[in-house]
Amino acid sequence: MTSTTAVSQRRYDFDWLRILAIAAVFIFHTGRAFDQGGWHIKNAVTTQGMSIWTQFMVLWLMPIIFIVSGVSVYFTADKKPGVLIKDKVLRLLVPLVVGAFSHVALQVYIEHVTQHGFTGSFFDFIPDYFQGFYGLGGNFAWMGLHLWYLLVLFIFSIILLPLFRWFKVSASGQRFVSRFTDFLSKGLNVYLLALPIGLLLIALDPDGLGLKDFGGWSVFIYLFFFVYGYLIVASERLQASVKRWRGLSLVIGLAGVGGLLYGIRNGDPNFGTPDFAVLMVVYALCAWGWLLAILGFGMKHLNRPSPRLSALNEAVLPFYVMHQTVIVIMDYFILPLPIPDPLKFIIVGVSAFTIIVTLYELIVKRVGVLRFLFGMKPFRTASIRALKTVEV
Repeated sequence: MTSTTAVSQRRYDFDWLRILAIAAVFIFHTGRAFDQGGWHIKNAVTTQGMSIWTQFMVLWLMPIIFIVSGVSVYFTADKKPGVLIKDKVLRLLVPLVVGAFSHVALQVYIEHVTQHGFTGSFFDFIPDYFQGFYGLGGNFAWMGLHLWYLLVLFIFSIILLPLFRWFKVSASGQRFVSRFTDFLSKGLNVYLLALPIGLLLIALDPDGLGLKDFGGWSVFIYLFFFVYGYLIVASERLQASVKRWRGLSLVIGLAGVGGLLYGIRNGDPNFGTPDFAVLMVVYALCAWGWLLAILGFGMKHLNRPSPRLSALNEAVLPFYVMHQTVIVIMDYFILPLPIPDPLKFIIVGVSAFTIIVTLYELIVKRVGVLRFLFGMKPFRTASIRALKTVEV
């Protein structure tokens, strides 16, 4: 048996990693009002400490989500292309389009009220919302703001479908994956996967193709993480290597954080300089160390069933679709209150989480048309889990 055929059972660890990653996204976005970066609505006081925490999460948060999304492809790549494309349209594009034309407009409205001096009601703002494109001088959030991930994942899934099908159904593709992952599983070779990331970080201008407005990374680099997810789950030997070196990976991640803080002690170096190149190498190694540590410890401790897992898996996508809009709305009402900032953070997080879960449990998952609009499976198939890992 080749290493590419060794993973046929359901992978609870990747299911749990996906759920925990989306929970981390919720925490990340709850803190954005308090850091020193740009956000739709800001607290009166922002802190460097929260900015450091935000940048730490950027290191691994969206990359781990793309890795887990790549894992999902492994279990579906041998299906008919038409079936796969239809599934991606229903699961990804439908909630993206619905969000862009509905609740995401509330985020843009609150941004204009708090930052640009708009004084009318939300209904007064609706005509303005459809003037131009957000990020390009206008207001219409054509990528759904936080829902950009759904669009990028859809594009990746379509353009890489021939490659993944070659990996999965072709004898030559299977041999390639087996040989390549066997090489990566030897010694410390798994860390070589940080090399393409580092080279891209060095080569891509942050003001151009290396734009980091989407989760802190260039979308071109996410493509590599997506493929890495497929390769990792395709090989038991590679997974064994990831688990074996999980402690070292954690050390590399921790040391990398120290190196990054030292490297930016006098400010961020300019693109194209030797200091920038060195910092990007450290950044790539640090990020990859954290990612391998998360994967390794997850494989070691999370690959076990739970009666809650199926329900949580089904809830992840609608939770993700709703979460940022609800957080921004709660920011709008809570941030002006004369209470300590840590208490604001807690109240926003707890209240937003409660509202999202309530909306999901009482309305979204119980109404057929809403299930469709939020990318969920219809009632008749909701309890069937043909996929080994459910993808967002």
